[in-house]
Amino acid sequence: MTRVLTAVAVAAAMVVGVSPAVESARAQGFPTRPVTMVVPLGPGGSTDVIARVVAEGMRAALGQPVIVENTTGAGGTVGVGRVARAAPDGYTIGIGHSGTNVVNGAIYPLSYDLMADFEPIGLISTQPFLIVARKSMAAGTLGELVAWIKTNAGKVSEGTSGVGTPSHISGVLLQNTLGVSWTMVPYRGAGQSMQDLIAGNLDIQLDTPATSLPHIRSGLIKVYAVTAKERLAVAPDIPTTDEAGLPGFYYTFWHGLWAPKGTPKEVVAKLSGALRTALADPATKQKLVELSQVIFPADQQTPEALRAYQKAEIDKWWPIVKAAGIKVE
Repeated sequence: MTRVLTAVAVAAAMVVGVSPAVESARAQGFPTRPVTMVVPLGPGGSTDVIARVVAEGMRAALGQPVIVENTTGAGGTVGVGRVARAAPDGYTIGIGHSGTNVVNGAIYPLSYDLMADFEPIGLISTQPFLIVARKSMAAGTLGELVAWIKTNAGKVSEGTSGVGTPSHISGVLLQNTLGVSWTMVPYRGAGQSMQDLIAGNLDIQLDTPATSLPHIRSGLIKVYAVTAKERLAVAPDIPTTDEAGLPGFYYTFWHGLWAPKGTPKEVVAKLSGALRTALADPATKQKLVELSQVIFPADQQTPEALRAYQKAEIDKWWPIVKAAGIKVE
């Protein structure tokens, strides 16, 4: 019995001793099977669309499929939590944005730490919003829409992708700018809220070009302005907020990729390299530009750049969100 126990102990020690080498070898061979990219919001929204474009670009770089899966709920916290709890082997990664991976930390009692429990992979792109309304809205200009909102503030409804999401935060900023408040209706994603806007169940929405433009072009909703200093290259007929009568009202938000804490550096490096390769690919770039995305420069697509950018955004937005009293409903 003693000899058996000794042999077991020696074998265990040997396994422990070679474990780092085995892990390194596995990391160097990564990936040998499909990678799952978790989208923390519903299908049809900007994050979902961007994820599918980036996933296809990374597939070519990694030589393995990158499967997009939507895991929704609680403003994106459910999906981000899934990534935090996933095995740190690189086969589960998550796309997120300034709402899910910054603002939510000031609103929700999270079971994970947005900075400590993830390995950053890289920044993807940033984009402005469009101020849109239901097709039956009588207002023909942004000035007229603002006047209508102020007259009917108690009756106005605005759809958002959830509490703390960029569409919600931009709506709060618009309320503060106009000095009035209205009802914010949270959904599980921009796709769902857009459907209700099209159906006329909502009055207004601040949404991404990726979600809004197809419905604007088909005449299903009205558009008033883009929340940026410059017009969109893909929709140059839409005026800026400066031009439309709401000077200085700007809002943009960004997307990035993360892996679970403890993912081997070699694996993170491969994922980051695949992301940079995808973003440099002309076909991927064109698809993102058509979605009104501004791709971050190559030197800002690194894990280190994302970590620094995310930390700066937390320092900027948490005090603003807390001062606005935004809470889980």
